[in-house]
Amino acid sequence: MSLHSYDDTVVIPALKRQVSVCHNQSEVAPDTFFFAENIDLDLYEHIIVCMSGGKDSIASLLHIQEMGVDMSKVELWHHDVDGREGSQLMDWIFMADYNRKLSDAFNVPLYFSWLDGGFEGEMLKEKSYSRPHQIETPEGQITLARNTKRGKPGTRLMFPQQGASLASRWCSSALKIDVGRRSLNNQHRFEGKKVLFITGERREESANRAKYNQLERHACDRRRGRKGRHVDAWRPVLNWSEEQIWDILRRHRVVAPIPYRLGWARSSCMTCIFNGARIWATIVKYFPERARKIAEYEELFGKTISRNKVNVLELASKAHPFEIEDLVALEQSLSDTYSLPIFLKSGERWIMPPGAFSKEGCGSL
Repeated sequence: MSLHSYDDTVVIPALKRQVSVCHNQSEVAPDTFFFAENIDLDLYEHIIVCMSGGKDSIASLLHIQEMGVDMSKVELWHHDVDGREGSQLMDWIFMADYNRKLSDAFNVPLYFSWLDGGFEGEMLKEKSYSRPHQIETPEGQITLARNTKRGKPGTRLMFPQQGASLASRWCSSALKIDVGRRSLNNQHRFEGKKVLFITGERREESANRAKYNQLERHACDRRRGRKGRHVDAWRPVLNWSEEQIWDILRRHRVVAPIPYRLGWARSSCMTCIFNGARIWATIVKYFPERARKIAEYEELFGKTISRNKVNVLELASKAHPFEIEDLVALEQSLSDTYSLPIFLKSGERWIMPPGAFSKEGCGSL
């Protein structure tokens, strides 16, 4: 048997079976890869990095920079969870401005997008349609109305549910995924272009993420359609360990983001529905108004975030809070203007934050 025949009849089918087992599916699309550590970034005309402001999305940006990407093609997208209409229920109040400072530090453009009314507006929806999406583009902000001819008015009046399903864990789908989808679908600049959409998930974060493909067609891909929009989704740090993530931040002298400096293991929303008892205890101690507001909504809805039917204040009472020693980070967490450095100055020592390698629950699945 020739080497080519052996590859065709033994090696390649074995690899396909291996990938199929990982995905629990019988067939894998030819342009879908469970492992795709290195790809040719020169193929793309637009490279979008979804920038949460957490360590994994920052590491993704640093990684493509190390790969030699043409930074003129790169842009950052940040989804404002609380919107721009005055709500401060879920996210860290400095996060939007932190992303602006990141954008400035890396000299790449940043575009915000959000669901009108944010998390709180969507959660309070009662017999009504979801609100419009607000999208920032190079040409300015656009408003994308909802098609009320499809479907019926809906009611939420409860927090998202703790689970992997995006139907019930609607914060991820309604406030991030759907916003990103409409951002891609409604900008003429992507038509007839090749777009790379980068996100920072990692397999070791959860059993659900362990099953993700590393490279695949994005849901908005229309490469064979009338608009010729070619969109690949790539997760560059999917196979990385947390140690590798912190190492690339250390090598580039990027100061650890505030949540990790306060003890959080993840840089999701401050009041994320997946917060464990110790995180809630810390919020009660240092940010009591935020915890009280969440508890008031639980009482209003008659349903708790916890599946054990324990409200966040009761949950907090079952644990000891973190003792936050980084008073500079704590002060920053109380301001909506980010005023601390992104990079260390020459001679300053990089410090591993208290939240690194913590197993305390906080952040989506």
